[in-house]
Amino acid sequence: MMPLVSSTPLLAAARAHKYGVGAFNVHTLEMLQAVVEAAEETQSPLILQTTVGTVKHLGPEYIVAAANVAANLASVPIALHLDHCTDFDLIVRCIRAGYTSVMIDASMHPFAENVRLTQKVVEVARAAGVNIEAELGKVGGVEDDIVVAEHDALMADPDECARFVELTGVPTLAPAIGTAHGMYKGEPNIDFDRIGLIASKVDVPLVLHGGSGIPEEQVKRCVSLGMAKMNIATEIRIVFSDAIKSIFAQNPDENDPRKYMVPAKKAVKEAAIAKMTMLGSIGKAKDAGK
Repeated sequence: MMPLVSSTPLLAAARAHKYGVGAFNVHTLEMLQAVVEAAEETQSPLILQTTVGTVKHLGPEYIVAAANVAANLASVPIALHLDHCTDFDLIVRCIRAGYTSVMIDASMHPFAENVRLTQKVVEVARAAGVNIEAELGKVGGVEDDIVVAEHDALMADPDECARFVELTGVPTLAPAIGTAHGMYKGEPNIDFDRIGLIASKVDVPLVLHGGSGIPEEQVKRCVSLGMAKMNIATEIRIVFSDAIKSIFAQNPDENDPRKYMVPAKKAVKEAAIAKMTMLGSIGKAKDAGK
């Protein structure tokens, strides 16, 4: 039996050994079970992730209870992360409920204010042994109700990243490097040189936001440059929903949730295994020190 773990050592091991850990946004028990089964089958370390919207929808205590059951039944290390949160009180509530990783997103503020707000969270979370993630620059697209227009998607400055990590002591950093939330309309415009520069100036693991739909060779390149965590949300939501729609298209009168949740769960599991393979995390659960 193993409780949820902090993602700090998982991501430090991933950056050191040049693989990525998949962080999957889950919205239902079936989605959570699916990505845990994928991690167990492939012996991959795993980060379960929830948006602020999902936390408000289900309640952090319910989410933590389900994630703890999964962690206790699994043989791989599992962390639970709160994604893109701007609300300090909600971060504290999630930490108290048992989240092992939180993201303070103050990237919409000027640098000094981002530092101040991040420091405040680092102080609280570190005392609880919880990982902290922060963002510099703005990742484009829509994440829950945070909308960033493409022209406003400012790239992270490598020197500023180094200063930010030094001032805040944040153990994981999500720099804006040209990815976007949601699915890509065309080819993502990732600034690989910028990732390399940031990684050369910053020792902490870097996080790739907007991981849905990035081509495999680009994901592998990002990981090789220092991206240790990749967030996957839209893609698994789509396969989950498509599987359910397909059942209803065949049988509009279906009223047994198990009949459509089982194929939906299977679809998410397959998609998660594909991402874990792409990130090179297969068989790496042992590296993560569980």
